[in-house]
Amino acid sequence: MLFSRFSGKCLIALGALLLSVQMLSMQAHALTIGDAAPDFTLKNQQGTNLNLTEQRGEIILINFWASWCGPCRKEMPVLQKLQDKYQDLGVQVWGVNVEQQNQAGKDFLADLDLSFSIFFDQTNSLSKTYQVEAMPTTVIIDRNGKVRFVFQGYQDGYEKKYAAAIKQLIRE
Repeated sequence: MLFSRFSGKCLIALGALLLSVQMLSMQAHALTIGDAAPDFTLKNQQGTNLNLTEQRGEIILINFWASWCGPCRKEMPVLQKLQDKYQDLGVQVWGVNVEQQNQAGKDFLADLDLSFSIFFDQTNSLSKTYQVEAMPTTVIIDRNGKVRFVFQGYQDGYEKKYAAAIKQLIRE
């Protein structure tokens, strides 16, 4: 009886310790505003490898999306308008599809006239690195490679938030 009470308390203490370590680990890797954006290289839809670090000096808006996501579908033309409006001022829009089977994403894109780079993150390694928990998620990175804004979800009017963030970074 004494052994079972002791072992039960040890299991609870061990569980609490493991949970604390896991939470500290998650905080250590959190995508934090002001931190350097995690570097990555992905091949875009045209077959060109693009590396985030090589884009220093540019403002990068990364939008994580999926073809099954209604708000993502609604947001795509908005992202194109941002690309058109700000590309001559050093702004790039990158779309990252997170579906393991990317054919649905390709089919969706076939109906759109998009000029910004589209990437396919079939292994979800990039979306995990950027801690994407909602569709869509938009991350805006400044000219120095720092995460400056993170938006989760999309509703009408978010384009004003994106534009305000971009304008702020252009002025800096």
